[in-house]
Amino acid sequence: MSRTTYKSDSRIRTVAAVAVFCALAYVACVVFHFRASFLTFDLKDAVMTVGAMLFGPAWGFAMVLVVALIEMLTVSTTGLYGFVMNVLASASFVCVASFIYTRRRTMKGAIAGTLAAIAAMTGVMMLANLIITPFYMGASSADVARLIPTLLLPFNLTKVVFNAALVFILYKPIAAALRRAGFASQTVGSAAPQPSQKTRGLGITVTVALIVAAAALVFFFLVLHGSVTVG
Repeated sequence: MSRTTYKSDSRIRTVAAVAVFCALAYVACVVFHFRASFLTFDLKDAVMTVGAMLFGPAWGFAMVLVVALIEMLTVSTTGLYGFVMNVLASASFVCVASFIYTRRRTMKGAIAGTLAAIAAMTGVMMLANLIITPFYMGASSADVARLIPTLLLPFNLTKVVFNAALVFILYKPIAAALRRAGFASQTVGSAAPQPSQKTRGLGITVTVALIVAAAALVFFFLVLHGSVTVG
């Protein structure tokens, strides 16, 4: 197989895999709805972040745009406002996490990427809420600012921490499945030198991620009085 043919075949596989991630992210945003007051979140950011960590932040941003556009045209009731907020929120998380991780494919790189993404998305959403939300709600910036400590900040932190935990739970099994199917490089996602060390480290990571995800949900339901609907 020539180098040109191999590159073309590899790109086709990447596009196909990214399309699958877009479909899964869309399903996640349609099926699962977490709501607190007038705010909602779903699981699509975790799905798209896994895809972006495998294929790069540029593909991650493409996923963000495609999924947000399809969501706006099909199930969203917030129109252009929702589209802009979705793109800002998802891109700040997906692209930051994957940008850092794709330059250091280790557990430390994954942790650094998700921590940076948590900070980036929280900061971006606080600013976006102050600038954009008043137009959507017909309220003043001062009114929205008063919601930051009691609703907006804790809600966005819960959302981003929960999705970050899901990334650590989902990444390895999805990466392994894509490698077996030939859609990702055999080197993607491998950081530990010994299988026993890799398995032990993966078990610890998944356990911690499950605890963090559970804690985020407990906070969401008990403190923010949130609710979840499926379907």
